[in-house]
Amino acid sequence: MAFGGFQQEGAQPLMSEINTTPLVDVMLVLLAIFMITAPLFTHAVHIDLPRASAAPLQEKREAVHLAVNADGDLYWNDRLIGDEEFQLRLHEAALLAPQPELHLRADRTTRYERLAEIMAAAQNAGIARMGFVTVPESR
Repeated sequence: MAFGGFQQEGAQPLMSEINTTPLVDVMLVLLAIFMITAPLFTHAVHIDLPRASAAPLQEKREAVHLAVNADGDLYWNDRLIGDEEFQLRLHEAALLAPQPELHLRADRTTRYERLAEIMAAAQNAGIARMGFVTVPESR
């Protein structure tokens, strides 16, 4: 008994390389098909789309600049005001059409409690748009 495998004497060893010729042939056929059919895909359908004739609405909103310093003092458009006058101005601003935006700028050391009071007062007065203004740090 011999344990040499199934290879017969005088036979050539098995080839371990992949024959890429059929792969190249298939790829060339696909390339030719795509080159012939590609111009067919550029056919366009012309559609008459409606034209918009209305101009965009240019609504310029007024902005109220409200600043709060570290002590909690309020400045309405760079003018110092008290809490009672602040409430009155908020109600007046809420009645305007279009309603102005409230831009709130606070000092870094302002207490959050004071800012929460200001935001609640603005919401209770009916101010719909409020933004926060920040100043980037200089490096």
